[in-house]
Amino acid sequence: MEAPRLFAIIALILLPTVMYGGYALLRMLERGEGLSEFQRTYFRAGHAHAGVLLVLALVYYQYLGGTTVADGLKWLACVVLQVGILAQAGGFFVHMSAGRPGAPSLGTRLTTAGAVLLAVALLFLAYALIGAYPG
Repeated sequence: MEAPRLFAIIALILLPTVMYGGYALLRMLERGEGLSEFQRTYFRAGHAHAGVLLVLALVYYQYLGGTTVADGLKWLACVVLQVGILAQAGGFFVHMSAGRPGAPSLGTRLTTAGAVLLAVALLFLAYALIGAYPG
């Protein structure tokens, strides 16, 4: 199976988990469970980034699949994008759990690393679309 197709399937499977996360947050807020404002803020941020980036990934994989880039590079690009998504969104959840207001944490470093990986993946796709797209 080609990498863009496999990773699109993975993204489609992951999207309902993000939807469930939104439901879980809503239920916690309705019940007034013990999340601080700091925790709610970072839960929302992680949830929103995960959903938006997974939808972006579906577009990414569609475009990447149409390029003439070597299969090995397509696999690498898909892995970099997926790890970037997990790090970007996951960093917010790590910061929510282990961070403190106004102070950096492992979560903020993880989110930053995810942003760098996402930028690399997107710039690679731009390169692939400029130089290696049929037609």
